[in-house]
Amino acid sequence: MDGTIHTQPAATPVIHALRNIGYKAQTAIADIVDNSIDAHSTAIDLQFEYGSGDGFILIKDNGSGMDEDELQIAMTIGSKDPRDERDKNELGRFGMGLKTASFSLGKRVSVISKKNGIISERCWDLDLVSKHNEWYLYKKVPDSILHDLPDIEGESGTIVYIDKLDRFSKAGLSSPLKKKSYFTKIKRIRDYLELVYHLLLNDKLTITINNNQLNGWDPFLLNMSETIQEKILEGEKQAFRVNGKRVIVRPYVLPHPSNYNSTEFTQAGGLKGWREHQGFYIYRENRLVTFGDWLGLFKKESIYDLVRIRVDFLNASDDDWKIDIKKSSISIPEEAKENLESIGRYYRQLSQDIMLYRTKRTSGSRIKRTIGTLNTWELDNDNNHGKYILNRLHPILNEILSSIDDETKKQLNLYLNLIELGSPMNLFEMEHLIQREEESLDLKLKNLLVLISGELLKKNPDMPLDELVESLMLFPQFESIGRIALEKIILKDVIND
Repeated sequence: MDGTIHTQPAATPVIHALRNIGYKAQTAIADIVDNSIDAHSTAIDLQFEYGSGDGFILIKDNGSGMDEDELQIAMTIGSKDPRDERDKNELGRFGMGLKTASFSLGKRVSVISKKNGIISERCWDLDLVSKHNEWYLYKKVPDSILHDLPDIEGESGTIVYIDKLDRFSKAGLSSPLKKKSYFTKIKRIRDYLELVYHLLLNDKLTITINNNQLNGWDPFLLNMSETIQEKILEGEKQAFRVNGKRVIVRPYVLPHPSNYNSTEFTQAGGLKGWREHQGFYIYRENRLVTFGDWLGLFKKESIYDLVRIRVDFLNASDDDWKIDIKKSSISIPEEAKENLESIGRYYRQLSQDIMLYRTKRTSGSRIKRTIGTLNTWELDNDNNHGKYILNRLHPILNEILSSIDDETKKQLNLYLNLIELGSPMNLFEMEHLIQREEESLDLKLKNLLVLISGELLKKNPDMPLDELVESLMLFPQFESIGRIALEKIILKDVIND
């Protein structure tokens, strides 16, 4: 084209950049498995060979395979335009996954593919690329590898073989990964794949690792015992659109931890534990992309451990959700935030009620509080900062209040208010340490300030104002009001009352 210069990026720096995209071992393996699933495989076998720290990773499938031209395209960097329309249920996007995922594990990737009974092969060796600083791709797989590969049964299938595992097992380095650590890494990969593909692992798709079949782990516990299943609160299925494309949301609130035996509790906690599994589960074409994340809408707290919300979108929505090359992270679209925040807030409240008050499900998603609760503390639902208050309906407290006179009741209630203000949980709420203007004060806090000030002055009418203020500022909630504002409130609403 006139007025332009055709340039080609130097191979070595680009290859090293691609190796550092940010794959973890499990996300890299999943990206390669995605290709096998896109090829309509029904059986995918992964083999991890330690050797002497310099082994290999082999992924074999019985999919549709590739002919010579298709394999060349598959082994070409950036072979697919992510803007192109893809087949329904296709997991690939950038045409980079096979290469970048493999390069993040080792320096050599060989592919043997069979289609209609005809074998095709290619091999990237990054040592060769770095030596010449050119995009040299072997047409044939080295004999030393080829002789050790299993046969591809039937008319079609593909084998991906990765060795020189400098990134995966530190092969070729002075201290390769020890065997125990190597197999611990494989265990993490297995756990990850069982979660990511749990909706796809069934009679139509099996995945094995070193001849052991994977079993999907359902974060919503719908495949656990009937005793657990019947106590799962399954919220109403909801749908909305982002940029005209449909998004489906299915909320779940799991049973209180007291409902599980120790084995079930550990199993329900998943590979990262209960706290890390609360939040949204984002699925793209039934393949889990990200999980255990509130997507910046909420904070993680233990009272919300029971909430797991499934969100599904199609591959046509990749740009809207800004899915990355690794298919392991997304960015929530602005159009989706309000809907997801509303849904998340509602079901977080249900989790809170179950965790704190042992609420029980009645019908649908409605729940009721257990009568006569013995909990001594509860969250103040009228407070936005998660403040804890005493349970004023506790049966023992009610018994005491019914047996004392009004003046003693007043004194006791004042003392309970002081306990609430000074509870360790409330003392460490950072929001209470920020200076606030008098106009923005919570009315309940202001009334409590007036009540306590009045009682202190009643006990000691001669107490100087600055000493009274100093006493009140021992509580962070009052300290944040500020000395001047405290004095104004006391002078206006207590002393001059």
